[in-house]
Amino acid sequence: MAVIATVSVWLSQRNGSADEAVSANLPVSGAGQGVPRAVSGGAVTELDKTFLTKVRQAGLWEMPAGRLAQTHASSEAIKRAGMHVLDGHSKLDQLVREDSEALNAPIPDQATAEQQGWVDQLKKARGHAFDQLFVDLLRASHGKVFITIGEVRATTKNALVRRLATQANNTVQDHMDVLEDTGLVTDATLDDVASTIPK
Repeated sequence: MAVIATVSVWLSQRNGSADEAVSANLPVSGAGQGVPRAVSGGAVTELDKTFLTKVRQAGLWEMPAGRLAQTHASSEAIKRAGMHVLDGHSKLDQLVREDSEALNAPIPDQATAEQQGWVDQLKKARGHAFDQLFVDLLRASHGKVFITIGEVRATTKNALVRRLATQANNTVQDHMDVLEDTGLVTDATLDDVASTIPK
């Protein structure tokens, strides 16, 4: 027992954090089908799979939206928010693709038709009209997914999904903050998000 306790203490000091421990156990690309239980840390639920899909699809439309902000926006605050969105979703997209492969949980290669429509709207807008549309679309989207992230982070039994949810939580919180800093978030947008919360 003393030996086990000593090894456990040594391992916890060596790894330093749960994230590092999980990352150290990720399989290399091309490793066989399925993930050992020690790597995945638990079964992947339907909610977990839905979450992986939502993270992937969010990146597929929000990264182009962030790039558009650099050329179509009239305000530096919107350009700054766009850079946060582009940077944050680039990192999340890399992580979700790695986790999807490790967990053998396929994710889409395209945003939804609705999300693609949002990008099309943003492409056509300029100046203040772009600024307001950018904030309306992205703050509503982030607010809605924030609810899902909280549910996944609180309930998932899978270590990789938990790590992704933690990262997504931090990223989405940052994006909501910079969008709110623009001063363009409206009550109507917040009411739209509130309407999606289960009663």
